Amino acid sequence: MLAYLSTFLLVYLLTCLPFYFPFIYVPRWTVFPYNKRMATVQLFVTCLVDTFYPEAGEAIVSILHRLGVEVGFPPGQACCGQPAFNAGLRSVARPVAEHIIKVFELAPGDVVVPSGSCAVMVKHGYPELFADDPLWLPRALALAARTYEFTEYLVDVLGVTDLGARWDGKLAFHSSCHPNHHLGVDRQPRALLAAVRDAVLVDLPASEDCCGFGGVFSVEHPEISAEMLKRKISNLEISTSPTLVVTEAGCRMHIAGGLSKQKKPQKVVHIAEVLNSR
Repeated sequence: MLAYLSTFLLVYLLTCLPFYFPFIYVPRWTVFPYNKRMATVQLFVTCLVDTFYPEAGEAIVSILHRLGVEVGFPPGQACCGQPAFNAGLRSVARPVAEHIIKVFELAPGDVVVPSGSCAVMVKHGYPELFADDPLWLPRALALAARTYEFTEYLVDVLGVTDLGARWDGKLAFHSSCHPNHHLGVDRQPRALLAAVRDAVLVDLPASEDCCGFGGVFSVEHPEISAEMLKRKISNLEISTSPTLVVTEAGCRMHIAGGLSKQKKPQKVVHIAEVLNSR
């Protein structure tokens, strides 16, 4: 219980402090500055990707650039407010959501998100937060309408499935709960992986089952979360794949942490890293 709580508090502090105290934050992503004249999409990098998996964000920028898409990065972005929202702290989530809406109102074009849960927060959580607010609801809906999970944007907006990627070996895919159940994003990553050359896609038993993370769920119900994680890792071993592909940074952190704790050799990667491989 203490380990899960410590992890949650660490993530919360790393991700929410920039919103409340922006003067202490130096964005790592300023290497991709927002340029009003050139940008056609804006990268909402999300907390976990920015803090723990920047290589996934870099892969997304590389892929979009190869497709001829210019990428902006509004430097004022911070946590989307999902931890507070899911914990029922709506009064805490609202000012964070207002901040994100204002930041991206200044950044024209579609918004691409590397984690489905954060895309769900923007597309569904924000309209729910401001359902009774005639001033903020239209602004929340406007941002929701132009926000896409990364693989959703590639397949459904750009119409791309073959990125010329290559991967030597087996790959198994974990269908994360938020993008699958709330956004209908499952066929898109599978179509992209099917086009990866030299990769051998193997079935992950019960691939749509939750890994046990669920944000605050893993903190509030650590025993249940741990058992769900054990089952997910067991199914990965059954698949015989040395690599598990995810679209969700939270799932990556949770499953990779379980593998490390159990001293298992398998690794977890974001799908952008696979699609950017050559």
